[in-house]
Amino acid sequence: MESHELEALEAVTTRPVHPYRTLTVDRLTPVLGAEISGVDLSEELGAEQLEEIHTAFRDHHVIVFRDQKITAEDHKRFAATFGELRLTNPPPPEGDPHVLEIRTSPAASYVAGDGWHADGTADAEPSLGSMLYITEIPEPGCGGDTLFANMHLAYEMLSPAMRSLLDPLTAVHDGALALAGYTPPEDYVIPKSEHPLIARHPETDRKLLYVNSVYTSRIPQLSEQESRAVLDMLFAMVARRPLLHCRVRWAPNTLVFWDNRCVQHHASYDYYPYTRYGQRVAVNGGPVKG
Repeated sequence: MESHELEALEAVTTRPVHPYRTLTVDRLTPVLGAEISGVDLSEELGAEQLEEIHTAFRDHHVIVFRDQKITAEDHKRFAATFGELRLTNPPPPEGDPHVLEIRTSPAASYVAGDGWHADGTADAEPSLGSMLYITEIPEPGCGGDTLFANMHLAYEMLSPAMRSLLDPLTAVHDGALALAGYTPPEDYVIPKSEHPLIARHPETDRKLLYVNSVYTSRIPQLSEQESRAVLDMLFAMVARRPLLHCRVRWAPNTLVFWDNRCVQHHASYDYYPYTRYGQRVAVNGGPVKG
């Protein structure tokens, strides 16, 4: 491992740990994710506990709540403590427009979230984060884990020369890439946006890598060949560097909330021909800050 990579890892793994009074926070890995216990999401949470959950979310980027028996209204109430609820796009033909059903049927050829990505980055203002509540899992031992990757660390582990090259660039995010093989509703406008390739987190101002293989089509400041080479290198780093990752193994009644601004995720489809079901509520974000 290169010296700059070791420095980046040390900075993340030795960061101060906040004390908590109203809940317990157990890290999933030294660089990403935490399980939170001592919280009942079916109840309206007090101000101190909410503040501590917000702190854990800011520090760990992926937070996991086990054994939660909640309704859709409980789910939305908790999500709303982080901001305005996001409408699903395209909206469902019936049901709650804020709740996206995540359903894998037997013998499905594709599952939502397969491939490393952040949600909806082709939008002009991608979401702040997503809360996925899984109630049905494949048979025990039959897979279905979700992997997450820390995009702050992905940037910080690049060489200083590569960071200097990437810092001023932008990238085009095209919703048509994610729709390959799928026909959207006739009135659906496919989003396409240009964002900073290296973004800054709106709360911490910390830099992060902001490209993903599902939505990012090219870097306009580079030639087509150069753009392809750089993007392929960055996509491969996210997918093939386990040091960036944490893994969540689902159990029934688990809710996971991830920061869509600085985390990518990948839903493993390794449970054919079994099924899985959950509901996702997302929170509105803002423009991507460079």
